Amino acid sequence: MNHPRIGRLRVAASLLLAVAALLLAACGKTSPVPTPAQTAGFDQRLHNLLPASVRSSGVLRVGTDASYPPMSSFGPGGRTIIGMEPDLGVQIGHILGVRLQFGNVDFALLRQRVTSGQLDLAISAMTDTPERAKAADFVNYFRTGTSIVVQRGNPAGVTELNDLCGKVVAVESGTTQVDLLARTQANCLNKPIIVKTYPNNSDALLQLRTGQAAAVLNDFPPAVFLVNDVRTRSQYQLASSLQYEPALYGIAVAKNQHGLRDAVQAALEQLLKNGEYSKILAHWHVLDGAVEQITINSGR
Repeated sequence: MNHPRIGRLRVAASLLLAVAALLLAACGKTSPVPTPAQTAGFDQRLHNLLPASVRSSGVLRVGTDASYPPMSSFGPGGRTIIGMEPDLGVQIGHILGVRLQFGNVDFALLRQRVTSGQLDLAISAMTDTPERAKAADFVNYFRTGTSIVVQRGNPAGVTELNDLCGKVVAVESGTTQVDLLARTQANCLNKPIIVKTYPNNSDALLQLRTGQAAAVLNDFPPAVFLVNDVRTRSQYQLASSLQYEPALYGIAVAKNQHGLRDAVQAALEQLLKNGEYSKILAHWHVLDGAVEQITINSGR
């Protein structure tokens, strides 16, 4: 049987504990501590690469699914979108001389809204895959894999993907986790996984929390955040320390917006070189997913 590729954590148990300790120190019922100083400098050359309409308005319209902390989520007031990705957006905007305006959009709709011109960018923990890259370009900025989240105490006894055979799994629609579950079905013989999809991750987690599902698949950083945040740690845990199919996240840009794509890539490269990129990832305790180079359409 063909088993999904598995990427183990660099230092599985010790890393998980270290991340947990950091998250417990930073997370609570109040908002996160202030973000790193906004020091990125304006670059006229990159500003000139932007579409004329963006230069005129001074705004890049960005879509994100704000149900995926610490990548993107609503802050305590329920109005402002916070997270690693919005913080990167602030710094990208400083370099490009525009403001990145984040709006909440169901994940499954993001690419269509970028390709139709309703959005300029989608920055939403979106894995760059060859299939997705047929419709949009992706500026790669982060790398991570998938983890299995279960109820605290793991009543369904799930420790790996094959344990999901015959069980209900809740997952956000349009994600690579849906594809991963489809590939896993080949290992299930006469006990297929019962996959139920939902518009956002919060809805999927509700099914797990109420016992309607045995597991939820999340990317590793949101999974770790979930099982260590004081508001949710009593309800969820990781099934194991495995990360399945590690891959690159990409900022989605319409295929006909080469200047915008190149400007975003160059801005991120500057942030990588001047250290702001690492500061932001460290602030949100996701530095393990840092990339060494900002690439375009490097998904596998």
